[in-house]
Amino acid sequence: MAPVSIKEVAARAGVSPGTVSNVLNRPEKVAPPTRERVERAVRELGFVRHGSASSLRAGHSRTIGLSVIDIGNPFFTDIAAGVEEVASELGYAVILGNSAGDLSKEERNLLVLAEQRVRGVLITPSGEDPAPLERIRERGIHLVLVDHPAHRHDQCSVAVNDVAGGSMAVAHLLGRGARRLAYVSGPLSIRQCQDRLAGARQAVRQAGLDPAVALTELSLPALNARYGQQAAAELLGSGLPDAVFCANDLLALGLLRGLLQAGVRVPDDVALIGYDDIDFAAASAVSLSSIRQPTHRLGRIATRLLLDECDNPAGHVHQQIMFQPELVVRESTA
Repeated sequence: MAPVSIKEVAARAGVSPGTVSNVLNRPEKVAPPTRERVERAVRELGFVRHGSASSLRAGHSRTIGLSVIDIGNPFFTDIAAGVEEVASELGYAVILGNSAGDLSKEERNLLVLAEQRVRGVLITPSGEDPAPLERIRERGIHLVLVDHPAHRHDQCSVAVNDVAGGSMAVAHLLGRGARRLAYVSGPLSIRQCQDRLAGARQAVRQAGLDPAVALTELSLPALNARYGQQAAAELLGSGLPDAVFCANDLLALGLLRGLLQAGVRVPDDVALIGYDDIDFAAASAVSLSSIRQPTHRLGRIATRLLLDECDNPAGHVHQQIMFQPELVVRESTA
């Protein structure tokens, strides 16, 4: 059976082939009732467009890339959900790349996205070297940073104030009487871990304490529950602090499990707070206090910025959006 053509779809919907093309490639330019008619005709006839051919004609595809540090972390899953929602609304597909915090893998992922002629890329960089990102921009691919502030005026970014979040977490622990604290994080090469540590030190100094004395710092190879359990063993071996601030909820949940298995009472013996406020935080054996980030909104807003830059380059205004985090108090510090 011969494939269905655009002309056949146009005849079924009662519109011109040009209108069908707009619905397929620029749906935002078509009135909703007309778009619905065309989409119904596409479904009824089983039309499938030749994506690679249309990409070659346009010089790009109706796809965008999303590169994250750890798709196994619910924080990034929530961001990805927000990205996909907006992309789908505007007629785009999303290609996901997971760098696993590996700079070389991230560069390979970016190269693949460029080869796929994506319109743009949303990325949470694994490091601070701007060179790989500049190479993508030099190819004419638009780029928006997610969960990472931009340091140039001609680049969009959507991020959360992690220094404020770290300060908020430790100020909360100090406010409930803790004087010996620990900060448990992933590699300090990750900007978010650095900024949350800076905020923790800031709160300790503001309380009139010396961070070198009052704040123990423990850096682990990755931000996951397995290393959180390892952190529990290390803290048990060196003497438990009054309270622990973890750089994300996965570390905190692993740490909580390790402490409870050792018979440590949370929060009576040790108070514990995480970061991100993933769904599992409220559902853990001892519900976890956390610093909430607007993850879903990060994904949605970043995607709108990227697609506006792609589809409206002349009128696009670059924005560097910084959200403020929120303290959520639960049983682990109550």
